Amino acid sequence: MALLNASLCSSTCRIPSRPHLPLPPSIPAFSNPQAMKHQVEATRNFVLSVGESASKASFLALISASLFLADPALAFKGGGPYGAGVTRGQDLTGKDFSGKTLIKQDFKTSILRQANFKGAKLLGASFFDADLTGADLSDADLRGADFSLANVTKANLSNANLEGALATGNTSFRGSIINGADFTDVPLREDQREYLCKVADGVNPMTGNATRETLLCN
Repeated sequence: MALLNASLCSSTCRIPSRPHLPLPPSIPAFSNPQAMKHQVEATRNFVLSVGESASKASFLALISASLFLADPALAFKGGGPYGAGVTRGQDLTGKDFSGKTLIKQDFKTSILRQANFKGAKLLGASFFDADLTGADLSDADLRGADFSLANVTKANLSNANLEGALATGNTSFRGSIINGADFTDVPLREDQREYLCKVADGVNPMTGNATRETLLCN
């Protein structure tokens, strides 16, 4: 009976295949003990290297996941190359940024009501869709800054340099103080330009340009 079962199994039974795993360098037969020693050492190094790589990958993945779960804000570290804090999409009402260097800082969609940017260096900073109602931007360097869709009503822009800044969309400067502000090459809507020309006065101390001239007022 045992012979019959063995015969039947040999024709119908299949042994499950094992998964293919990477193999270390094979160790052939050596007559030279020194050569065999080198081959064994190479095999050992291979095994250690594979184990170390797997361990490092697992460790890094674990650390990344832990950081993200602990604090999602770390997924967006910093609001710009010169600012360590997260400033995008934040409520920064009344925060003091006066005199700070915040070049290319990202303030997109943030609430910056009554924030103090007096004398700050904000070249290329983004205030896209931000709320700057009542903010103090006096004496600030705002060259190339993006104010697209921003609410800049009742802000203080006295002596600010806005050369080349963007103000597309429904950006509003209603009620803002612009004495001495430089609007050179700022693409304003015609209704905003007409409004600003009614209140424009002064000369920018940094550029020497008259505010009315930079607004192309008649």
